Amino acid sequence: MSLEVEVIGTAAIPGVEVERLAALAAASAGIEDGHVAIAFVDAEHIQDLNREHRGKDKPTDVLSFPIDELDDVGIPDGERELGDVVINPEHTVDLREAVVHGVLHLTGMDHETDDGEMLALQREILTW
Repeated sequence: MSLEVEVIGTAAIPGVEVERLAALAAASAGIEDGHVAIAFVDAEHIQDLNREHRGKDKPTDVLSFPIDELDDVGIPDGERELGDVVINPEHTVDLREAVVHGVLHLTGMDHETDDGEMLALQREILTW
């Protein structure tokens, strides 16, 4: 089994690099099986999502939408749907960082509530 990474849209980094970074981020949380979609969208699209889901009517760099909770039982290996990461390249300084950041959120990490662990791990993954 392995993590299936679906890349939607085009970005300035190769799809194989997006897949590698997503797999590293997921593996850092012990997740090696399942599916994740990473979509590269324009500013208008991400602004709509940001307004609808976060109440912020402005574009942002990356949004994560988890689907299957990590503690869900009864989901066969390889069938877990981790969720979707949506990235707006126009508002993203580092696309590699955005991929890792978004997938770490799908693993349950949250830089707004931890003591810096997520961002430290993100920096470490980007050196691998």
